[in-house]
Amino acid sequence: MCGRFTLTAEVEAISERFNFDPPIRGYEKRYNIAPSQQVLAIIHDGKKNRAGYLKWGLVPPWASDPAIGHKLINARGETVAEKPSFKQAFKKRRCLILANGFYEWKRDGKIKIPMYISLKDNRLFAFAGLWETYKTEGNPLHTCTIITTSPNELVRDVHDRMPVIIPREKEQTWLDLTMEESRVQEIIKPYPAEEMFTYQVPSLVNSPKNEGSILLERDEPTTFF
Repeated sequence: MCGRFTLTAEVEAISERFNFDPPIRGYEKRYNIAPSQQVLAIIHDGKKNRAGYLKWGLVPPWASDPAIGHKLINARGETVAEKPSFKQAFKKRRCLILANGFYEWKRDGKIKIPMYISLKDNRLFAFAGLWETYKTEGNPLHTCTIITTSPNELVRDVHDRMPVIIPREKEQTWLDLTMEESRVQEIIKPYPAEEMFTYQVPSLVNSPKNEGSILLERDEPTTFF
């Protein structure tokens, strides 16, 4: 699964990398983004990329209770096109969820060790995401989920799932809602392990209340695949 991630780049770098016009209202660097919080995402409106915030935890339009979003922070890539909670969003509401790293917890007996995982140059990337709008009596609720897949050789040593990281050259394909579904599904696969690294981080990250660059301090040597 993917239950925590980071977005620590400058806003100008983000807008240049993902080709949308700044500013991003309310943007702050985040070192411990957690479910139910707002995440920065990109959609394509048919003419250009647009950036905005979505609440992490997808709420389908037909849901009787928006609390279902707490259970839908991730969507399994193997079944995302068929599951009732995700299939319409997979066809019509795909998005990029922006990040530059994520956390997973490695088991050592009864102990869970927090690990930070990123690309080798710590560059910005995008998770494969889906979004929905849930209508309420007040303001509509815009939510999202992150798609996961089987782990690559690096992540396998930490966890049995990993988020789908979209290669830069395929990001617009993911956003293009006219694209054939078979081409979109080809994107749902593990990111190459040789382009990633991981290292242990402080247990402070275990609480979503904690923030700041201290969460990325190394507790052990970096491991490359």
